[in-house]
This record gives sequence, C-alpha cells and structure tokens, in this order.
Amino acid sequence: MNFSNSSIKATIVIVSILFVAGGTLVYASHSWGGYHWARTSNPFTLNMGDNVSSAWDAYLGEASSDWSASAVLDTRVVRGGTTPKNCRATNGRVEVCGSKYGFNGWLGVASIWVSGSHITKSTVKVNDSYFNTATYNTPSWRRLVMCQEIGHTFGLDHQDENFSNSNLGTCMDYTSNPNGPLSNEHPNAHDYEQLEATYAHLDSTTTVRQVISNRFGNNNEADANEWGKKARKDSRDKTSVYVRDLGNNDKLFTFVLWAD
Repeated sequence: MNFSNSSIKATIVIVSILFVAGGTLVYASHSWGGYHWARTSNPFTLNMGDNVSSAWDAYLGEASSDWSASAVLDTRVVRGGTTPKNCRATNGRVEVCGSKYGFNGWLGVASIWVSGSHITKSTVKVNDSYFNTATYNTPSWRRLVMCQEIGHTFGLDHQDENFSNSNLGTCMDYTSNPNGPLSNEHPNAHDYEQLEATYAHLDSTTTVRQVISNRFGNNNEADANEWGKKARKDSRDKTSVYVRDLGNNDKLFTFVLWAD
C-alpha cells in the first residue's frame, strides 16, 4: 500500500508514565483507541531497535521475551537505528532509547505514529536522569517501566492508573511498589487477551518493516507548550491528555501523568 502525502492521515500518540499517587482509572478493555500494526498474518514480528545502555539491555530483552509470549505477536531486539538522545523514529518498527533526558518529571515515554487506525512507527524513551538515582535504579522499576512503555507500542493502554491501590499483577498498572504484593513487572493474562482481541483480524497490507512517508517527522515534544489544547483532566485535576491539530486532519495526542 502506498502512503502518499495526500492520503496519509496520521496521528501521533505519546503516552508518558510519571509515577505518583493518584486516582483510579480501570479499563475492562485496555485497547489504546483500537490502534494496531497492520499485518497480513499472525503472529507477526516487530523489531525493537536497541538504543539503550548495557544497564538496560537485560530488561529490554526480558520485556521482548515477555511480550513475545502473546499468540499474535513476536518481538525481536535488533541493532538500534537512532541515537539515544534524539531517539528518532524508524518506519515499520520500534526504537527503544535510554538517555539522561533531564529531571523533567517523567520516567518513560512511548510515542506512536498512526495513519488511520494503523501504527506506522514508534519510540520508547527511558529517562536515565531518574534511573541513575537510588530510588529508581532497581530491577523492579526498570522492568516495570520498560515492559509498560513497550506495551503501549502495540496499542495497549493502562489497566489501572491508581498508584496506591493493590497491584493488578501487570506492568500495564501504575503502582508505587512494583514488587507488590503481586508483582507489576511483567504482562498478565488480560494483556495477552487484549492483544488477541486487538489483532484478531488480518489486514490487506502491512506497516511492519515498511518504508512509509516520513512527512510528519519525529515529534517527541517534551514541553507542555507544544502539546496543544487541554483535552482531559485526571482525578487530581491535572491535564492528562492534550491534542494538537497538525493540519490536514492530522493530530498529535499527548497523554501525561504528572509527578508531584
């Protein structure tokens, strides 16, 4: 399928996780707007570019193995295609990056570019400014953040966004204690069930490992002034979703959970 400048209607979706206490948002279904990678067979293989340091390699490999347990999806860690600091997206795959992005309030960000309902490229960023501190430089925090951000790149949302309630036993659940009781360091059965539901149908084309127009660039804004209009507030009355109109029916959605 040819994605021309006149036919692409792309959406860029950015999800950030910033670990704090907050309200509860529980999903019976945690599909992320129905967005998914187009593919012609199941299971399909999605490449994960390794742009992280040796401190993260084991956790990236573990998350890749965890998510590959899905019946519809396999992931493969490959050589990175960008620099960690810039973390530019590559069409048809996920670039996973780690760098000192600064003490800006977030631990991890997943960014997804969408044309129609189909994901065309994605990036994950983990913030070493925080992970070099004693609080977050632990196996449990590294596992949870890497697992969750990669989960977003498949089209998954959070199962729960309350940091102070009981763990659900999935990395797609916000928590103040990844160890539990009930470890939030890996996917759970509901995550795999949601992936099977999201990818139950097949497409007539594929966006996996394809060369697609890069017209929309690599918008990884970290400044709220660039995120656009306030679209939704969380239980603490902070804006959790922004929308930015990019013109030509293209939009940027930014999902944020704020630190104290």
